[in-house]
Amino acid sequence: MVNRGSSHYRASLTSRFLPRKASPYAITLYIISLFAFSVFIFLFNTRNILEEDEQKPNFSGEFQSTQIPEEELWDAPFSYGLQSCIKRTAKYKAAHGSDRYITVRSNGGLNQMRTGISDMVAVARIMNATLVVPQLDKRSFWKDSSTFSDIFDELHFIESLKRDVRIVKELPKNLEAVPRARKHFTSWSGVGYYEEMKQLWKEYQVIHVAKSDSRLANNNLPLDIQRLRCRALYHALRFSPPIESLGKKLVERLRTRGGRYIALHLRYEKDMLAFTGCTYGLTDAESEELRIMRETTNHWKVKEINSREQRIGGFCPLTPKEVGIFLRALGYPPSTFIYIAAGEIYGGNTRLLELMSYFPNIIFKEEIATKEELEAFTGHASQSAALDYIISRESDVFVPSYSGNMARTVEGHRRYLGHRKTINPDRKGLVKIFDKLETGQLKEGSSFSSLVRQMHENRQGAPRKRKGPMQGIKGRARFRTEESFYENPYPECICTSKGRSE
Repeated sequence: MVNRGSSHYRASLTSRFLPRKASPYAITLYIISLFAFSVFIFLFNTRNILEEDEQKPNFSGEFQSTQIPEEELWDAPFSYGLQSCIKRTAKYKAAHGSDRYITVRSNGGLNQMRTGISDMVAVARIMNATLVVPQLDKRSFWKDSSTFSDIFDELHFIESLKRDVRIVKELPKNLEAVPRARKHFTSWSGVGYYEEMKQLWKEYQVIHVAKSDSRLANNNLPLDIQRLRCRALYHALRFSPPIESLGKKLVERLRTRGGRYIALHLRYEKDMLAFTGCTYGLTDAESEELRIMRETTNHWKVKEINSREQRIGGFCPLTPKEVGIFLRALGYPPSTFIYIAAGEIYGGNTRLLELMSYFPNIIFKEEIATKEELEAFTGHASQSAALDYIISRESDVFVPSYSGNMARTVEGHRRYLGHRKTINPDRKGLVKIFDKLETGQLKEGSSFSSLVRQMHENRQGAPRKRKGPMQGIKGRARFRTEESFYENPYPECICTSKGRSE
């Protein structure tokens, strides 16, 4: 019988469990197996992380995998060699002095007044009249007391158009008390209408025009008249020196901060939401506040509005959150600098944070201008809007959240300056896919981004002819559905090098 307590037995038992010296082959095989197992564990865990990220409804990070070339994001569309073109034709005759005068009271905000004044320059030319420098609207929503010379370079306006129309600062003293013909010229009228209006000169020496906006047709006007409208808007109506100077400085400061930038006309302001009846995403109290504002604003004729129908039809401004989703889907990175060209955003910081969760680098003019520089603009909404106009006109990309007067005018000016990139959101199409995102029918990600980009391939400011009236609309109502001349002055004011401007 073996003595289990003996030293011999303990030695033999221990030798069974102590490892023998491993061969080089065994060591290599062991290392390879360990490495393969580690790779398997890493891939398995990575897949789980990706699946979890895909399921998270975190909009701000969901498009990070979408890599769009820089030139596709920022470069202007191909312009086919087209350039601004405002040369007078050979048959154009210089203006002569006239003892018949047109006085004008402009109406609306800054850009509604600018396009209206440009129309009145052309009307004065057609009617062989002297134009008195127009009075600006001081009774609109903004209640801006600015005069013409506060916003525009008055002397430049008069001098630059002297070959086209005689313009004077004031009505002659001897005519201040004479009876005037007070007219509301018919909207979207042609040359024939204003030729008939010349009959008024038989009885009156002064015609007063109570409204200036949309008094000329968009189409079917003589080439010289259309080009005169462009000379008036894009050259003669230069902003006053203080506005031009500060606007230029702010553009330079923006470029110093971030280089390229998007100018976003975020038309999410109280007056616009009340006027359009758009209450999506608002509280009941906010919706009621807007309804009361619409009810009590006398010159807004439509009082009862179905907010849901407005949104589905694409007639509502995009919300700040929708703008964030839209721009990220187009491929703009979160580091993009975005200048907000707008007044006070309804809902304040609460709504702005929804946009800033996608793009933290949101900039207002108050952040790039000193208090002293902006002091003169306080209480003058039209002058402040002029700064926004300059910054938007000079931006690398312009994006309007709604198709209002400023959006249309800036887009037309950028087309005139060489078809600078302007992205027009397809609001009706976007609402459909935004709603599907919300209900889970669509998932955010590269496929969603591809869908949004495809929708906007032909909405980035490339050259095209102006759109005519909507089909099925008859009578004068069809003029309202046409694309504005000032939104797209092609082909009259944009042409090949043969018709290059003077």
